[in-house]
Amino acid sequence: MRFKLDENFGTRTQRLFVEAGHDVHTVRHELLQGASDEQLYRVCCAEKRCLVTFDLDFANPLRFPPGKSGGIVVIRVPRNPSLTLLEDLVEQTLTMVAQTAVSGQLWVVEPGHVRIYDTENVE
Repeated sequence: MRFKLDENFGTRTQRLFVEAGHDVHTVRHELLQGASDEQLYRVCCAEKRCLVTFDLDFANPLRFPPGKSGGIVVIRVPRNPSLTLLEDLVEQTLTMVAQTAVSGQLWVVEPGHVRIYDTENVE
């Protein structure tokens, strides 16, 4: 699976994706920090990469239609999460990716569950 990690993800979480066998690019390594959400969405769509982000703006399927993308995963974390919690949420995401294709879908990952939005009827 092809992923793009938003700028808040560091090398430790990137490593988790790589160790799970995924092709991972990062906003940071591509010098896209500070890019608008729209620009980042367009880049991910063009590259057919699933965006993994903390940015709740991407949870709006009307603004960022997941059906046109490689998928959007929004990881919901409390303020100042521990690295352990972040790694647990990434592992939870990777477990779901191994079971269900994320391409064209919007997932919101929270501790203990993943909400997958039905985007078939979103225009």
